[in-house]
Amino acid sequence: MIRAAIATVLLAAVPLAALSLPEPSAARSAPERASEWQIGPILRGRSYSPGMPRYATDANGETFFDIPWPTPREGHVHYVTVPTGSLTGARRIVLRYRIEGERGVRIVPEESPQKKATLSLYFQRGGDNWSAKGRYATYRWYAPAAMMGPLTPGTHEVSVPLDANWTAVQGANRNSAPEAFARALEDASRVGFVLGSSGGRGHGVFATAPARFTILDFWVE
Repeated sequence: MIRAAIATVLLAAVPLAALSLPEPSAARSAPERASEWQIGPILRGRSYSPGMPRYATDANGETFFDIPWPTPREGHVHYVTVPTGSLTGARRIVLRYRIEGERGVRIVPEESPQKKATLSLYFQRGGDNWSAKGRYATYRWYAPAAMMGPLTPGTHEVSVPLDANWTAVQGANRNSAPEAFARALEDASRVGFVLGSSGGRGHGVFATAPARFTILDFWVE
């Protein structure tokens, strides 16, 4: 099951009021149902993760999705997110996950198959029109390149502080655009992770053989 340690951690560490945090959001309470994990993105009713279900699967106490295989023609998976409210005052985002597959299976970036497949933690400001132009160039934020997670068989954990130098969709970063980053945190609407490569965050991956991605744990604290 997925848990969210935010409430427990904050109450144990410091009074909630001292951090001036908003009421717990979907990111701060456990996404207990797989239906909260949307696979997309979904734009104007269309999924940009072709060949994938709209939501993750929940079975036998685990939340997972199967990565399309063996070529991009069968599909590819890009963004996996849950709804959230404001992230102002939060310290970090953490994801634990497991990848299982047939012997020798590889996860491959759909856009740049010669590169290594990567996972990046992610959050998005509400009201994004997905143009990445003008003010919307700082509505989507991705973890720093040095803090991306692997897409290889095994169990992995990625933990990214929110005071790290996150990167926006068009290349601005927290250091160069601190006000835009702060506004994105305040108005956050979705949080989760994206799959792709270092040169194409969220541009999608496929597998060379059957492979399953299981979300073991996810929380914001």
